[in-house]
Amino acid sequence: MINKQKILIVDDDNNIAELISLYLTKECFETMIVNDGESALTAVDSFEPNLMLLDLMLPGIDGYQVCREVRSKSPLPIIMLSAKGEVFDKVLGLELGADDYMEKPFDSKELVARVKAVLRRYKLAVAEPKSSDVKSVEYPDLIINQTNYSVIYMGEAVELPPKELELLYFLASSPNRVFSREQLLDQIWGY
Repeated sequence: MINKQKILIVDDDNNIAELISLYLTKECFETMIVNDGESALTAVDSFEPNLMLLDLMLPGIDGYQVCREVRSKSPLPIIMLSAKGEVFDKVLGLELGADDYMEKPFDSKELVARVKAVLRRYKLAVAEPKSSDVKSVEYPDLIINQTNYSVIYMGEAVELPPKELELLYFLASSPNRVFSREQLLDQIWGY
């Protein structure tokens, strides 16, 4: 039996959460719904999802803080869902470590397609490497290991959100080279 990929749905509107769960269940995903930020943080550890769909406007701990806390300890893929459609909100969400951002209302087919795309990219990024596939960049006081998502600076471990680590690794892998914004977005975020 194939293990279903698990999606954690975090939304204070239970009707929307149930609808999202229905769409994803039809696509053979296992889902869990929680309605607030504190429950989301607990569910990340207990449910061990493969991806989180995260609403921003939650009671108690908001979606931005949930994203921040999850990112501090895990490369779990996160797609933010929000009625906030301003560019500022989208950029902030992505800078905090979200892998994608969808504005409500959204089309169910697009949501499912984005979930599958993010999971596909994540699976490729964390596929078990062969020993010759270990990706690291080393400088005298800096070691960036993209394989296990670690950074060591002057002998101390540095916690970075996964996207920041990927960006740092990409730039450090190509010293003395200049990249355009479009090249960075394409390489790191897949846009």
